[in-house]
Amino acid sequence: MSSDVVKRVARKGRGRRRNAPMSEINVTPFVDVMLVLLVIFMVAAPLMTAGVPLNLPRTAATAMPTEPEEPLVISIPAEGEITLMNEPLAEDQIVTRLRAVIEQRQSQRIFLRADGALPYARVVQVMGALNAAGFSDIVLVTDTGGPRMDG
Repeated sequence: MSSDVVKRVARKGRGRRRNAPMSEINVTPFVDVMLVLLVIFMVAAPLMTAGVPLNLPRTAATAMPTEPEEPLVISIPAEGEITLMNEPLAEDQIVTRLRAVIEQRQSQRIFLRADGALPYARVVQVMGALNAAGFSDIVLVTDTGGPRMDG
């Protein structure tokens, strides 16, 4: 009888090994699916940002203003007389006048229009005065159609 018990236990042991649940997870299919998704997103991402090329209709309406306030412009012609919004500005009054202007505005952006014949030192001097007055966003205004640096 003891031999029958040993055979049954041996069979059960062998059967458990064959039918036992897997204790390891096969990650190969998971990695395959993730790589396919990665390729799909890499191909689809540029298409989402490019948009569809369209021929938009023309209109007589003007563009909506991007800023709530009128742009502040300071100009320096070749003669050297500084103007703020087409009003002459004395050199000793630049910083004080601009500080008064910046207190009334939300934006710290100012457009600097300097003649191309002006010495570079003069333009930098005015930019320093603008910075001292509190303007942190100085935009240099240029005309299009100049020489290109990239050939």
